[in-house]
Amino acid sequence: MTPNSDPTVQPVPASVVHQVDAADSTLHNPKRAVLSLGSNLGNRRETLQSAIDALADTPGLRVKAVSPVYETEPWGVDPETQPSYFNVVVVVKTTLPPASLLERGQAVEDALERVRDERWGPRTIDVDIVSYQDVVSDDPSLTLPHPRAHERAFVLAPWHDVDPGAELPGRGAVTELLESVGREGVAVRADLELSLPD
Repeated sequence: MTPNSDPTVQPVPASVVHQVDAADSTLHNPKRAVLSLGSNLGNRRETLQSAIDALADTPGLRVKAVSPVYETEPWGVDPETQPSYFNVVVVVKTTLPPASLLERGQAVEDALERVRDERWGPRTIDVDIVSYQDVVSDDPSLTLPHPRAHERAFVLAPWHDVDPGAELPGRGAVTELLESVGREGVAVRADLELSLPD
Protein backbone atom coordinates (compact mmCIF):
# COMPACT_ATOMS: atom_id res chain seq x y z
CA MET A 1 0.00 0.00 0.00
CA THR A 2 1.36 3.41 -0.89
CA PRO A 3 1.40 6.12 1.81
CA ASN A 4 -1.45 8.02 0.13
CA SER A 5 -3.71 5.04 -0.56
CA ASP A 6 -5.10 4.71 2.97
CA PRO A 7 -8.75 5.85 2.63
CA THR A 8 -8.84 6.95 6.29
CA VAL A 9 -6.11 9.54 5.75
CA GLN A 10 -7.61 12.89 4.79
CA PRO A 11 -5.41 15.26 2.79
CA VAL A 12 -4.61 18.60 4.36
CA PRO A 13 -6.40 21.39 2.46
CA ALA A 14 -4.03 23.36 0.26
CA SER A 15 -4.91 26.60 2.02
CA VAL A 16 -3.71 25.41 5.43
CA VAL A 17 -0.56 27.35 6.27
CA HIS A 18 2.03 25.66 8.50
CA GLN A 19 5.16 27.04 10.15
CA VAL A 20 8.19 24.79 10.50
CA ASP A 21 8.91 23.49 14.00
CA ALA A 22 12.34 25.14 13.96
CA ALA A 23 10.55 28.30 15.11
CA ASP A 24 10.01 26.62 18.49
CA SER A 25 13.73 26.80 19.20
CA THR A 26 13.31 30.34 20.51
CA LEU A 27 10.68 29.26 23.05
CA HIS A 28 11.38 27.33 26.23
CA ASN A 29 8.84 24.59 26.97
CA PRO A 30 6.03 26.08 24.85
CA LYS A 31 2.41 25.01 25.22
CA ARG A 32 0.04 24.37 22.34
CA ALA A 33 -3.09 26.51 22.15
CA VAL A 34 -5.90 26.73 19.64
CA LEU A 35 -7.55 30.08 18.90
CA SER A 36 -10.72 30.84 16.96
CA LEU A 37 -10.88 34.15 15.09
CA GLY A 38 -14.01 35.64 13.55
CA SER A 39 -15.00 38.88 11.83
CA ASN A 40 -18.27 40.11 10.32
CA LEU A 41 -17.73 43.88 10.01
CA GLY A 42 -15.54 45.86 7.63
CA ASN A 43 -12.91 44.14 5.51
CA ARG A 44 -13.19 40.74 7.16
CA ARG A 45 -10.24 39.06 5.46
CA GLU A 46 -7.93 42.00 6.09
CA THR A 47 -8.99 42.15 9.74
CA LEU A 48 -8.31 38.44 10.24
CA GLN A 49 -4.87 38.83 8.67
CA SER A 50 -4.15 41.82 10.92
CA ALA A 51 -5.12 39.77 13.98
CA ILE A 52 -2.83 36.90 12.92
CA ASP A 53 0.02 39.36 12.32
CA ALA A 54 -0.52 40.91 15.77
CA LEU A 55 -0.52 37.49 17.44
CA ALA A 56 2.68 36.58 15.60
CA ASP A 57 4.30 39.77 16.91
CA THR A 58 3.61 38.72 20.51
CA PRO A 59 6.72 37.87 22.55
CA GLY A 60 6.56 34.26 23.72
CA LEU A 61 4.15 33.19 20.98
CA ARG A 62 4.62 31.52 17.60
CA VAL A 63 1.80 31.01 15.12
CA LYS A 64 2.18 27.44 13.88
CA ALA A 65 -0.80 26.93 11.56
CA VAL A 66 -3.65 28.92 10.03
CA SER A 67 -6.77 27.20 8.72
CA PRO A 68 -8.64 27.93 5.53
CA VAL A 69 -11.18 30.75 5.78
CA TYR A 70 -14.78 29.70 6.38
CA GLU A 71 -17.84 31.85 5.78
CA THR A 72 -20.48 31.18 8.42
CA GLU A 73 -23.86 32.36 9.55
CA PRO A 74 -23.84 34.50 12.72
CA TRP A 75 -24.26 32.48 15.90
CA GLY A 76 -27.21 32.99 18.27
CA VAL A 77 -29.08 35.55 16.14
CA ASP A 78 -31.28 35.71 13.05
CA PRO A 79 -28.89 35.44 10.06
CA GLU A 80 -30.92 38.17 8.35
CA THR A 81 -29.93 40.72 11.02
CA GLN A 82 -26.13 40.51 10.67
CA PRO A 83 -23.52 40.00 7.96
CA SER A 84 -21.95 36.56 7.69
CA TYR A 85 -18.66 35.85 9.46
CA PHE A 86 -15.27 34.89 8.16
CA ASN A 87 -13.80 32.39 10.62
CA VAL A 88 -10.40 30.75 10.97
CA VAL A 89 -8.62 28.61 13.53
CA VAL A 90 -5.04 29.42 14.47
CA VAL A 91 -2.72 26.97 16.25
CA VAL A 92 0.01 28.57 18.34
CA LYS A 93 2.87 27.52 20.55
CA THR A 94 3.33 29.84 23.50
CA THR A 95 5.09 30.33 26.81
CA LEU A 96 2.34 32.72 27.92
CA PRO A 97 0.06 31.33 30.64
CA PRO A 98 -3.64 31.14 29.75
CA ALA A 99 -4.55 34.41 31.50
CA SER A 100 -1.82 36.30 29.64
CA LEU A 101 -2.87 34.75 26.33
CA LEU A 102 -6.42 35.92 27.05
CA GLU A 103 -5.15 39.44 27.75
CA ARG A 104 -3.22 39.43 24.50
CA GLY A 105 -6.28 38.29 22.56
CA GLN A 106 -8.34 41.08 24.10
CA ALA A 107 -5.61 43.61 23.30
CA VAL A 108 -5.72 42.49 19.66
CA GLU A 109 -9.50 42.91 19.68
CA ASP A 110 -9.18 46.42 21.15
CA ALA A 111 -6.53 47.41 18.59
CA LEU A 112 -8.88 46.31 15.81
CA GLU A 113 -11.76 48.29 17.35
CA ARG A 114 -13.83 45.45 18.71
CA VAL A 115 -17.01 46.78 20.37
CA ARG A 116 -18.66 44.74 23.14
CA ASP A 117 -22.10 46.38 23.32
CA GLU A 118 -24.16 43.21 23.05
CA ARG A 119 -23.79 39.46 23.33
CA TRP A 120 -23.42 37.84 19.92
CA GLY A 121 -23.44 41.30 18.35
CA PRO A 122 -21.58 42.09 15.13
CA ARG A 123 -17.87 42.67 15.56
CA THR A 124 -14.76 43.61 13.68
CA ILE A 125 -12.86 40.77 15.36
CA ASP A 126 -13.38 38.07 17.94
CA VAL A 127 -10.43 36.17 19.41
CA ASP A 128 -11.38 33.13 21.51
CA ILE A 129 -9.13 30.61 23.20
CA VAL A 130 -10.59 27.23 22.24
CA SER A 131 -8.08 25.11 24.12
CA TYR A 132 -4.76 25.45 25.91
CA GLN A 133 -2.69 22.26 26.01
CA ASP A 134 -4.81 19.78 27.99
CA VAL A 135 -5.97 22.32 30.60
CA VAL A 136 -9.52 21.94 31.91
CA SER A 137 -10.70 24.84 34.05
CA ASP A 138 -14.05 26.33 35.07
CA ASP A 139 -12.55 29.69 35.99
CA PRO A 140 -15.31 32.19 35.05
CA SER A 141 -12.78 34.62 33.59
CA LEU A 142 -11.45 31.94 31.21
CA THR A 143 -13.19 28.60 30.95
CA LEU A 144 -11.01 25.96 29.27
CA PRO A 145 -11.65 24.47 26.88
CA HIS A 146 -14.13 26.99 25.44
CA PRO A 147 -17.52 25.88 26.81
CA ARG A 148 -19.31 25.98 23.44
CA ALA A 149 -16.54 24.93 21.07
CA HIS A 150 -17.93 21.39 20.79
CA GLU A 151 -21.22 22.80 19.45
CA ARG A 152 -19.78 25.13 16.83
CA ALA A 153 -19.10 23.97 13.30
CA PHE A 154 -17.30 27.25 12.59
CA VAL A 155 -14.69 26.19 15.16
CA LEU A 156 -14.64 22.45 14.52
CA ALA A 157 -14.45 22.51 10.70
CA PRO A 158 -11.38 24.76 10.38
CA TRP A 159 -9.74 23.09 13.39
CA HIS A 160 -10.21 19.72 11.71
CA ASP A 161 -8.54 21.12 8.60
CA VAL A 162 -5.37 22.14 10.46
CA ASP A 163 -5.27 19.11 12.78
CA PRO A 164 -7.53 16.17 11.81
CA GLY A 165 -6.35 14.18 14.84
CA ALA A 166 -7.08 16.91 17.38
CA GLU A 167 -8.86 16.28 20.66
CA LEU A 168 -10.97 18.80 22.55
CA PRO A 169 -10.13 18.17 26.22
CA GLY A 170 -13.05 16.62 28.03
CA ARG A 171 -15.13 16.35 24.86
CA GLY A 172 -13.31 13.95 22.57
CA ALA A 173 -12.06 13.86 19.00
CA VAL A 174 -12.71 16.90 16.84
CA THR A 175 -13.52 14.58 13.93
CA GLU A 176 -16.36 12.95 15.88
CA LEU A 177 -17.62 16.25 17.28
CA LEU A 178 -17.77 17.71 13.77
CA GLU A 179 -19.63 14.66 12.48
CA SER A 180 -22.17 15.12 15.28
CA VAL A 181 -22.66 18.84 14.68
CA GLY A 182 -22.53 18.75 10.88
CA ARG A 183 -21.42 21.48 8.51
CA GLU A 184 -24.69 23.31 7.97
CA GLY A 185 -24.19 27.07 7.86
CA VAL A 186 -20.42 26.90 7.23
CA ALA A 187 -18.67 26.95 3.86
CA VAL A 188 -14.98 27.05 3.06
CA ARG A 189 -13.88 30.06 1.01
CA ALA A 190 -11.29 28.56 -1.30
CA ASP A 191 -10.87 31.97 -2.97
CA LEU A 192 -9.49 33.51 0.24
CA GLU A 193 -6.18 32.74 1.85
CA LEU A 194 -4.37 34.05 4.89
CA SER A 195 -0.64 33.88 5.48
CA LEU A 196 1.83 33.47 8.28
CA PRO A 197 4.03 36.50 8.84
CA ASP A 198 7.70 36.09 7.89
